[in-house]
Amino acid sequence: MRQFATLSGIFHCCRSLPDRQLRSQKRDLVLQYAFIYLSLVLPHSGFWNERRVFAYNRGMNHLDILIPFGLPQAELARDLTRQCKAPALAMLLARSKNTHPLQNLDPFSRALPHEHWISRQFGLTATDGKDERSNSPPASAAILQAHGRQTMEGHWFVLQPAHIHVARDHLVLTDIGQLELDDAHSRRLFQSALPLFEEIGRTLIYIDAATWMMRADDWAGLRTSSPQAASGRNVDIWMPEGPGELAWRKLQNEVQMQWFSESLNEEREMRGRKPVNSLWIWGGGNAANTSAMPATATYQAAFNLSGWPQALAPAAVRQSASAPDNILAATGERGLLMLDDLLEAGLANEWGVWLQRVEALDAAWFAPLLQALREKRLDSLSLVLTGQDKLLHLTATASSLRRFWVKPSLNRLAA
Repeated sequence: MRQFATLSGIFHCCRSLPDRQLRSQKRDLVLQYAFIYLSLVLPHSGFWNERRVFAYNRGMNHLDILIPFGLPQAELARDLTRQCKAPALAMLLARSKNTHPLQNLDPFSRALPHEHWISRQFGLTATDGKDERSNSPPASAAILQAHGRQTMEGHWFVLQPAHIHVARDHLVLTDIGQLELDDAHSRRLFQSALPLFEEIGRTLIYIDAATWMMRADDWAGLRTSSPQAASGRNVDIWMPEGPGELAWRKLQNEVQMQWFSESLNEEREMRGRKPVNSLWIWGGGNAANTSAMPATATYQAAFNLSGWPQALAPAAVRQSASAPDNILAATGERGLLMLDDLLEAGLANEWGVWLQRVEALDAAWFAPLLQALREKRLDSLSLVLTGQDKLLHLTATASSLRRFWVKPSLNRLAA
């Protein structure tokens, strides 16, 4: 098909094609030529100078948006996307480029897809992801460094106070994020458990209410699972394996018996909160590896990181953003925004809550960022959507948004 020189020539060709051809691929080719003309020729012709949108001084050029549990369970996805009213997200999803193929991951991986992804982004694990799913991310070294423990030596594990409840025929780990354990109560439990660690020669240190650290050099090969990966599941599948697994189970049982009689747990239950009745171990790594971690990693700014990923970004990179304007005003080539509003609902399988939060994210974040792309305040943005065992990476630009023949749709969430 010959190239068209003018807009009138394009539409003349449309009229001259027989109906049966218009319903064929030729119609799509004509539309694509029209799009090329509109996007490349007309902006320089003076045809719409008054309506033209100009780029102006901007800060961030590219933004990665990590959305844990942005992909719902496969069996519910189509019903949820039909009910969901998120027009900005629908536009971004439909008109973005599929930067990477959909990744179907091992459902029994020892960490969730978003945990593996962010570990790779900040150099915590190898970029090829080789063998990473057989263990939880080695976050202990980064956590120690972030809390001023740069001179520590040895192999350390993250310990987190937890609640494990009895199901019909197995034990289930509750989402640690729902414990609502404050500093004073966590320190009481720490002091109660400390003698048990000292008796067997284990160093235990307090980081914050949700995070303690234990040194165990002889357990360096112990394979563990992140608490989010194990949340809501039979804990037997996710228990540690390898050097020290039996010693850990013995220590864990002793801590559980010690805490069973704690008055603190009675107080918590009276207030309608779950008792803290166990410890979860994960994130083992050599403290000396902190010196090998990149200073700025991939990003010049990282917004709204929560939980242990906060420790991965240097203090100069970590920022808090209450609105998209805070991000757009930041300087640097690349930024990362973590939107974890769907995480709690996804872990708890509360899909009605998930639906409400997607719509809230659309109004608060996706709509303003979509507008920023159209106005060229951002060159591009990537959506990194994950689920229990899937990861989808899409990239949108101002030019990809101009594909007017592609209708907005949330269908990619049901991939």
